[in-house]
Amino acid sequence: MSNKIRIAVRKFGPFETALQKTWDAFCKTHHCTMELEAVPMDLHPLYDATLGKENGLVNGDWDIAHINTDWITEAQHKNALEDLTPYITSSAPQNYPNGWSDSLLHMQRFESMVLGLPFHDGPECLIYRKDLFEDPKEQQDFKAQHNRDLKPPTTWDEFHEIARFFNRPDKNLYGSVFALYPDGHNTVFDFCLQLWTRGGNLLDKNGEININTNEAIEGLEFYRSIIKDTNAMHPKCNDFDSVKSGMAFANGEIAMMVNWFGFASMCEVYPDSKVKGCVDITHVPAGKNGQGVSLNVYWLYTIAKGSKNKDIAYDFIKYAVNPENDKLLTLEGGIGCRKSTWTDQEVNQTVPYYHKLDMLHSNAKTLPRKMNWSKISEVIDVMVTELFSTDKKVAQLVSEAQQKIDTIESP
Repeated sequence: MSNKIRIAVRKFGPFETALQKTWDAFCKTHHCTMELEAVPMDLHPLYDATLGKENGLVNGDWDIAHINTDWITEAQHKNALEDLTPYITSSAPQNYPNGWSDSLLHMQRFESMVLGLPFHDGPECLIYRKDLFEDPKEQQDFKAQHNRDLKPPTTWDEFHEIARFFNRPDKNLYGSVFALYPDGHNTVFDFCLQLWTRGGNLLDKNGEININTNEAIEGLEFYRSIIKDTNAMHPKCNDFDSVKSGMAFANGEIAMMVNWFGFASMCEVYPDSKVKGCVDITHVPAGKNGQGVSLNVYWLYTIAKGSKNKDIAYDFIKYAVNPENDKLLTLEGGIGCRKSTWTDQEVNQTVPYYHKLDMLHSNAKTLPRKMNWSKISEVIDVMVTELFSTDKKVAQLVSEAQQKIDTIESP
């Protein structure tokens, strides 16, 4: 047994500070003398280090890893994670499983196996500057221009119209932002939301991925038109992942965006936030035949199959997801997963819309549990990149992507 616990961490300031504080408290209460080696990584390097080319979960590079639910089926297929069921049976986390919403427990379950404990969540939602929307002069000007009241958009067309209204580059304020950095996640999530909010599905009746549909084409045509509208978008979309776009929002540069709930919450607790007290959230806008659904992808604490420190690793993650530390993560700027955190009085005083998480979860979809999802998401990512970098017709892009997906899906 080495004297270090190595944790592969999703790079994000609040995750890193909460982890260090939780580890320090754990060592005091459990008289643990081991040293924490937490390695923060962006999405692609984290995937490569854990499940990808380095295969670090299997070969013993890591003891614990932040794994998101996009990757969990692949991790299960590769036998890369320790089954926590025996540990939970002998020493369950506090109020397990009733302390969590079912929507945060099912993705990591495979028959009798449990491959992780919920760490961080926050479904996608519309995040907006209520100080701008509620400003009497803004309301008056918008009514004069559009002959309707200024309020958070319920349709994508309204979203585009309001983004143009608030776009003021001379004041470093932009109507909206989409995270276009090609990491196999941001643009894929945006595509799914455009599809779902128009009544479409990723899976056909046989359970196979089929994106060659009218709803997909309609969603991508809207996505292309709004991204290319320099009078509506932040100019750095191409360089932004979800974290950078969230930081730009906290810096007061964006009127509204569709992003993870956590970036709304961060605006209230991030020390340098310029929009504290000015933010609210609601459902994602919808297309003509759809409704404003959310997307739920969440992060897990997992134990590496190759770890030599599994008992201590479990003791730590069990401690890290207790009510006190779930709340600590939240007040640092992450999103706790326990129901007790969602309804906590102090949390809701700090983040007044925190109780709305229950509402978002009730209307949230998840991505398909497929072991080859990371390959499929790469195809979708390339398709969306071509959407902005070429003049190819959307129907052609979708057809080409579907052919590649069919090749991946065929045995």
